[in-house]
Amino acid sequence: MNLTVSLALLLLALAIEAGIGYPQRFYAAIGHPVTWIGKLITTLDQWFNRESDSFITREIMGVFVTTLIVVAALALGAFIQQLCLSFGLLGLIPLALIASTLIAQRSLYEHVARVAEALEREGLEGGRQAVSMIVGRNPQTLDEAGVSRAAIESLAENFSDGIVAPAFWLGLGGLPGIAAYKAINTADSMIGHRTPRHLAFGWASARLDDLVNLPASRLTALLLAASAAFDRSADAGGAWRAVWRDAGKHRSPNAGWPEAAMAGALGLRLAGPRIYGETHVEDHWMGDGRAEANAADIRRALTLYKRSCGLLWALAALLAAVTLL
Repeated sequence: MNLTVSLALLLLALAIEAGIGYPQRFYAAIGHPVTWIGKLITTLDQWFNRESDSFITREIMGVFVTTLIVVAALALGAFIQQLCLSFGLLGLIPLALIASTLIAQRSLYEHVARVAEALEREGLEGGRQAVSMIVGRNPQTLDEAGVSRAAIESLAENFSDGIVAPAFWLGLGGLPGIAAYKAINTADSMIGHRTPRHLAFGWASARLDDLVNLPASRLTALLLAASAAFDRSADAGGAWRAVWRDAGKHRSPNAGWPEAAMAGALGLRLAGPRIYGETHVEDHWMGDGRAEANAADIRRALTLYKRSCGLLWALAALLAAVTLL
């Protein structure tokens, strides 16, 4: 697949996902491609991550399993892509339908919007319940500002991981590219944590996830900062300053970029110290604005997010047009 066709596929997939998302009846009937990947990873974790093995053996097994997952995703993606394109350009339609299931524009918006709605209608307890569906931190430790910041941070980080990165790899590598990316990202979310069980076994997936998310995290910051220039309630200059000053201080090599851009654009402080389960995590603040966020700030973040999605579409269209010249 050449770059022009893969970019056309990207535009179709983005439009389909924004329009219909992944219908709940499909999820109830057959699950979701990410849950299928997750089941494979769970099985491989049980088979190859043996606590009786040495640290180095578990590291090697982790490299093997990560490689296996990526190769399987590439192979399946290539097979489906070849099958669809055997019908000519009309094959782009089913191919785009399949690719759209691996992008999350619509569902991310809906999940974050529910937090704002819960805070507005049900107060703090409703907000805590809604935000617990999208973040891993202990919701009972969060006040209204903490719930609001958590929702905005999740929006910023998942804009990078759930939309821009899949779009980047789809545009660059077609269905095999996005399938491999989602396999890596899912593996990192399941076995990439620095827990005793996965410290050795999950090392490879965690480092590979950092690598494949590196270009998208920078692009996400750029999109958010550029979008702020078209939003009277946002500050593009503040976004650029926060990224320049704070992004590299985040404990994640990638999450700091979209979080800093979002914080600076909205005049907020994001990240900082927080609690995951029983674990207290110290992290630098992103941005130098106010920490007292609220539901209205979540709404502002969602507006900026929608504009940034629009810019992503425009960028894909521009690149597709350039490749035709």
